[in-house]
Parts: sequence; C-alpha cells; structure tokens
Amino acid sequence: MNRTLVGVIGCGYWGKNLVRNFHQLGALGAICDVNESVVADMQKTYGVPGTLNVSEILENPALVGVVIAASATQHYQLVKTALLHGKDVFVEKPLALHVAEGQELVDLAIKLGRILMVGHLLEYHPAVQALKNLIRKGELGKILYIYSSRLNIGKLRTEEDILWSFAPHDIAVILSLLNEFPEQVSAQGGAYLNNKVADATLTTCRFPSGAMAHVFVSWLHPFKEQKLCVIGDRNMAVFDDVEPENKLVLYPHTIEWIDRTPIARKNGGIPVAITGGEPLKAECQHFLDCIREHKEALTNGPSALRVLQVLGAAGESLKNQGHPVLTKAMTTAYTAHPTSVIDDGCSIGNGTTIWHFSHIMPNARIGERCNLGQNVVVSSGCKIGNNVKIQNNVSVYTGVELEDDVFCGPSMVFTNVNNPRSHVPRRNEYRKTLVKQGASLGANSTVVCGVTIGEYAFIAAGAVVTHDVPPYALMIGVPARMAGWICSCGVRLPEGRKIVCPACEAAYVVEDRYCLPAMNISAAVV
Repeated sequence: MNRTLVGVIGCGYWGKNLVRNFHQLGALGAICDVNESVVADMQKTYGVPGTLNVSEILENPALVGVVIAASATQHYQLVKTALLHGKDVFVEKPLALHVAEGQELVDLAIKLGRILMVGHLLEYHPAVQALKNLIRKGELGKILYIYSSRLNIGKLRTEEDILWSFAPHDIAVILSLLNEFPEQVSAQGGAYLNNKVADATLTTCRFPSGAMAHVFVSWLHPFKEQKLCVIGDRNMAVFDDVEPENKLVLYPHTIEWIDRTPIARKNGGIPVAITGGEPLKAECQHFLDCIREHKEALTNGPSALRVLQVLGAAGESLKNQGHPVLTKAMTTAYTAHPTSVIDDGCSIGNGTTIWHFSHIMPNARIGERCNLGQNVVVSSGCKIGNNVKIQNNVSVYTGVELEDDVFCGPSMVFTNVNNPRSHVPRRNEYRKTLVKQGASLGANSTVVCGVTIGEYAFIAAGAVVTHDVPPYALMIGVPARMAGWICSCGVRLPEGRKIVCPACEAAYVVEDRYCLPAMNISAAVV
C-alpha cells in the first residue's frame, strides 16, 4: 500500500512540531528550511531528505501534500506556488496577511481541485470539540457572550503584531461556536516595545444574533493564560487550556429576577469528560485523511478566510483608535435560515441561500449563488457547483455530484446503492451519479445511481432514469425513454439533423443519437 507523503517547509519554532508529528504518523517525506544546521539536524533525527530549496519540495512527485510553517509574510506566495504545482496544502495560520490575497488562494484551490487547510489548532482540541457538542445539544442555551484570553510572556515577533500572532486561534473557535459572522468589529491596543508592533489588543465582535465576543491577547503578561468563557442563558462553560486535568468545566449558574432585580445563584463547577490525544497530532492526521479521501478540511480555506476578514477589520479599527468597522459588506458567508443545520467542515460559496429545516453535512461542497429549498439534505462528500437550484424535499446523497446550473425539482429522488437492505451495510458500494452542467430534473423524478446525465438534458416530472442520458435529451416515462431533444434554454427542439431552437435560435446537429451545438448553422440551412 502506497504511503501518503508530505514535505514540510519551515522547521523552526513551530515547524519542528509538525515534522515530529508527521514523522510519527509515517507520512514525513522531506523537509526544507533556510537554516542549513536545522536541515542537517532534521535529516539526522528523522532520516528523510532535506533541502534549502523550496522548489525541490514542490517538484518532488512523491510528495502529494505540502505543510507550510514559514513566516506569515511568506504564506501567500508559498501557498500559491504549492497549489500551482498540484499539491494539497496545509499552511499554519494566518492564511495570508491580506483579505484579497486570502480570497485569491481560496479561489485558486477550488479552481484546481486541491485541498487547502489552515492550522487553526484549537478546532482539533478535544475540549473545544466537547464544547461544540454541548452547544449543539442546547446544554448552554442561547449563547449571549464569549470572552477569550490568550496571554503570555514569551516569543516576541517583529513581522506580525500580537493580533495576527495570537488572536486567530480564538477568533476561529468563536466563529465556529456561533456559526455566524460578526456585523461589527472594533479593536484597541498598545505598542509598548516597538511603536509599530502591537503587544496587547482587545478585540470586540458584535454578531447579528445579539451575541458579543471579546478577544484579549498579549505577549506582555506575567504568566501564561489561555481561557475561553462561553456564557449561555442556561449554563456557562470555561475552557482552560493551561489547566492540566479539568480543561472544560460547566457552571450551572442561574439568574433569578426578584422584584425586577437580577440575582445571581451560583453553583459548583462540573468537569466535562473529554477524550482524545494531542490536538496537533489530530490536526496532522486530519490533513492526511483529507488527502487520502479527497475531502474538505474542517479548517478549510473559506473558514480561514472568514478569520482573515475579522483580523483585517480588527486591524483597521486598531489603526483608527478603536473606531468600529462594519463587516457585513466584507463577509463571503452564505445565507442560512436559523432552522437549518450546517455541520463543521463543509464549504459554501458566496451568495448561496439555504432555507428552512435543511441539513448540510460535513465535507459537502456547495458553490456560489445556489438556492436550496426547504428540507433539503446534502450528504457528506457531495459536490454541488455554482448557480444550482434544489427545490423542497430533495436529498443529495453521498456519491452525487451536480455541476453548475443544475435544477432539481421538488421531491425528486437520488439513490446511491442499487440493492439496499436495512440490515446489510453497503457504504463501500456507493455508486457515483453525475449530473452535468445545465441539466434539469423534474418534480418527483428518480435518478437511479451509477448514471451520468448529460449537459442540459431534461428529465420530465415523474420519470425514472436507469441509464446514462445524452446531452440535450428529453427523457419521459418509467423507465425513462428519450422523447426528443431540448435546447439549453429549455424549449423542445424540432426533429431533424440540423435543427434550430424556435425560441432562442441556437443551432444544433444530431449525429448518431447525439445532439451537439453547431455554432455555424443558421436557420436558413435547416
């Protein structure tokens, strides 16, 4: 069995930990650093090729993935170059130092079909995952307020300030916990050691739901503190990463109103049992899993871009003495009804709308400007292109791929197994169904798995498709049979070998039961 091998670029302060973990996972293929002595030590310790030249990593065909732990100022160029070399990329935070650069990287990864994962480590912490589960189950009630503190006296940087160095961790978790994007961001801070580099900042985020978040970071603090406090209207929770044992504690404090005055009723803390090992190892393993299964990462490009947008807004506010920055125009977030469920790790493009009671599962990928109606389910691993419209009561099961401009009518049905039995698991027998660009699937139609529906084909209401459908075909009946050809504009075409749409005048040629556009045919020759 072939191993998945990655190359690590940057093996210093943090990169050495990535090297160690990928080596322990049996996936370390090569290392690269600008320091010759570091490269020599790594080669001796781990027995893998080492180089001072990044191009040797990028041009090595044995390395399917690249892990980047270089200076933040180099992230944009290194990620872009790695993607263009056909590599899946895991880059430490931040994704880039400018929102426009981050957007370019996200778009490029999508265009090239490559994995882009960003090292927001806290997302892989078992305590954070347990906290997410508590929130999902409603144990905390409505989230009112989140406060995080990441303080230390430690490594001081000159190429990035404390906001960009420490705050991405907590901002990423807060956005994930609330599953919404702030409408307003403000930040205040001070540069005490270097008048151009902030040493301590306090960032405030106001969310559309009314929730607030404060993120306090500093590298001028007498002791190490890493806490995240989540205040709900039912319970409160504290994640203390410095605490050796009880890292996550639930506080069932209550507020009672007596004579119109709020009275706090305190209760003892309840430690929450958490399971799992080293977060960094889990993060590294997740990257390898994403490569092997070609699935979207939990901390993918779009989620990292949202963190970048908050950082950018906070940085702008910091330069303007804390003046609030409105972020609504900046967000690339989709629109989802409050009753919908959007799982972590999915990717949803700009301008997409998701309506009541729909469920988007992990690792699903939905493009831009899509419209998903009421009670739509998109299963894990599904790929949906841009400008796709899925009407009410449609389930897009694992194995189904919809290209751009596909239309799925109300209550139409996909399948992914030919011979399902409730008592016989058949997950390893899923068959792929591909619906190509512009095709329309009518209301209550059924598409049996394992078929390809060609470009701009039209499946009539109630039809049952059991075999491949050629482009521009009109299919009717049970089982579906071809009843003619249909134009990309949706109008039925007349019979003949050289035909022109009576509505839009698009020209086609019919050859061997295939109908193809003919750019040079005019109505005069029909």
